[in-house]
Amino acid sequence: MVLVAVVGGVLLALIFMLNRGSGVSQPASANRPAANAPAQASDNPFIAAASDVVSSNTEFETMSRSQAGLQIILRLLFAVILSGILAFRPRQDVPLFRRSLFVSQTQILLAVVAAALMMVVGDSAARAFAIFAAASLVRFRTNIRDPKEITVLLISLALGLAAGVGRWELGIALCLFALALLWLLEFNEQQNIFRSMELTIKTRDTDRTQQIIQKIFKRRKLDAEVRELDPPDPEKDGDVGSIVYYLNLPLSMRTDAMSDRILRADANVEKIQWSKTKSASDIYQ
Repeated sequence: MVLVAVVGGVLLALIFMLNRGSGVSQPASANRPAANAPAQASDNPFIAAASDVVSSNTEFETMSRSQAGLQIILRLLFAVILSGILAFRPRQDVPLFRRSLFVSQTQILLAVVAAALMMVVGDSAARAFAIFAAASLVRFRTNIRDPKEITVLLISLALGLAAGVGRWELGIALCLFALALLWLLEFNEQQNIFRSMELTIKTRDTDRTQQIIQKIFKRRKLDAEVRELDPPDPEKDGDVGSIVYYLNLPLSMRTDAMSDRILRADANVEKIQWSKTKSASDIYQ
């Protein structure tokens, strides 16, 4: 992460230096209406709208091709850097919530697309409505386990918009603020998130097994309750009873480790089965 921070800082410094050297201020006459323009064209809103569609003055039209190309590359690179910092931010390794490479790539690409769209739109309202109509046809549907990644996706969109209009200070401030806020929210994430599980134990002595299980749960500070208790039939030789527990298992605690602990503590246990109470996404915080 230190290497990523150093590389990001060098690239940001390069962007500022090149932007300061290659930025060209728009002449004041560009924002001033032409003195010899006919009064009829300015009074007719339909003619003004048509002229805006045909020729829309943007900031890149006042630059040379090389300067405009350099400015576009810098803004796209700026969007990639800021969104990449958020997408690959350091966080604790939480099982089931591990970072998805495809989601991170989508966040970076969305920032690039947003920056490009802002540069294409420029000051033209007609282009903005046309791009909005085209983008409304796209549907983003994917299964993301961590809901915060969807919010990071929207933040990456905002970073791309800021980079597209050349608001460097706004993009950096938003990136740093979101990075600090996410670090604060994810600080104790591994200890505060748990999953609702159903534990079924097949045993020859339900009373003895229940006492041992309760001691293990108390030692591990697990919230559990008995939902079903079926003792073995004493008239049948070799009959096996069952105990069903509902418990909240932290994500940092593995089911195989708990099963080994129960098997070592009680020799009467013959079978242990773990299952979700509702669905695979039944995770609480």
